[in-house]
Formats: sequence, structure tokens, C-alpha cells
Amino acid sequence: MSRGELAEHLVRTRIAGDVATSRQNNLDHYRSLANRDPYHLFGLTLGGDWSYRDVLELMSKSAGVVADPGHREGQDTIDPERTIDAVEAMADVIAGVLGAGGARILVATGHPTGLLTIHLALARLARAYGATLLTPAEDWSYVGAGFGRRRKIRYLDDVAMLDDRGAFVHTHDPAPMRAMLAELGEDRPDLVVADHGWAGAAGEAGVLTVGFADSNDPALFVGEAEGKIAVTVPLDDNVLPRHYAPLTRHLVERVASAL
Repeated sequence: MSRGELAEHLVRTRIAGDVATSRQNNLDHYRSLANRDPYHLFGLTLGGDWSYRDVLELMSKSAGVVADPGHREGQDTIDPERTIDAVEAMADVIAGVLGAGGARILVATGHPTGLLTIHLALARLARAYGATLLTPAEDWSYVGAGFGRRRKIRYLDDVAMLDDRGAFVHTHDPAPMRAMLAELGEDRPDLVVADHGWAGAAGEAGVLTVGFADSNDPALFVGEAEGKIAVTVPLDDNVLPRHYAPLTRHLVERVASAL
């Protein structure tokens, strides 16, 4: 699939282009980040001031949302070209780590009904090139704010997720990644591939991190702007898993071609 065909696919499946996330939801989350709401920080601490207007400007530049602050309702967008550029940059980072040999990689997702399919493919790719997939803190559990039930870390084919009484669940929480890194101690991974709080906590801890983020999740983009996240890929993070296949293939082929 050519780059142009991939861009058309992203728009057709609403991974990019006119995405499902509303303008109102995006702007609400940008305000929440500017107000330093912990839920929207994904475990990151911010060095800059990052006003609401600053966050909107960054998201326009990094993800392609509408730049006009007067556009407050209705449709918002992700630029497919920015998605592809970021996927290629992510591939280059992954290839650099794998190419050095003896890589130790940690993969995690807070979107088991969407982005899991990409993370599973990247875990397979890493193993194929001799990397060690780390699985720290398996069965570590906690009761987090907002849901009142005990959740635990579980791995599926070396991809970490949160389990809630037998079901993998969506989460933005950085606490599980903090627990994983605490168990590893000084023996940290060479790379984390993740999203949401899994990525934010890793980047905050100084681990080389690449991740995926939706247009209403500005924290990782801010983290990238501040040098804590190496690459953030803008995309709708909860379309049908099969729709991610061409993007995943482009990512995997880019890594393979660099090795």
C-alpha cells in the first residue's frame, strides 16, 4: 500500500481525518490538561506553563486538529499525513533500539479493544529480532480512584494490560507502569511502547518511550514537546481493531527495512 493509499484508508476508517471525537470533548480535555488535572496528565509532570491556548496550538501542529480557537463545537480532525509521519518516526526509534542488539522492551496498552492489535504486532516483531520482552509486576494489583475495584496487571503475549475480574479494561492510569518500573529497579527497559498512562509514566521516569494518542489526549504530545516522550502518534485509538492493519503493516515494514 502506497503512502497515499494508506492516508486514504486512515480517513475512510476514521483513524484520521474526521474522527469520532468531538471538538467539544477535545477542548474540554485541553482545558483539563492546562489546569493540571491528574487524570489528563497521564503521569507526566510539565515543565512549561502550557495554557489552554498553548495546548490547542500544539495539538494543531502535532495532530492536525482545527487551529481556530473560535471553533468550539462539532467536528474535529486528525491529519493523516501527521499520523503517517509519526508512525515512521516511531518505526525509526524502534529500529534503532532493535539494531543495537540485546534490546529489552516493555509493551503495554490501555486500549485493549482497539490499540492492542498494534501492540501485539510490535511485540512479535521485537521477539523476531531477538529482543527480550519484559513482563514485570505480573499480578500486581491495586484499587484505583474512580472504579473502586481491585485491578491487576496481566500479560497477553507479553503485552501488559489491566485486568478487572477477568476482563481487560481501558485505563489512563500511570500507576501500573510505575509498579512495573519499580520492580525492575535499575534494570530498566531500553524502550517502552505504550499509550495513555503506561507511556506517560515511563517517559516521566526517563525511559525511552514511544506511544499512541487520540486527539483528546494531549498529555503525550506535551510530553513529546518537552522531550520526555520520543514519538507520539496521533490517531483515533478506538476504531475496529482490523482497521489498524494497514497502519500496523506500514510500521512493521518500516522497522524491518531499517534493520
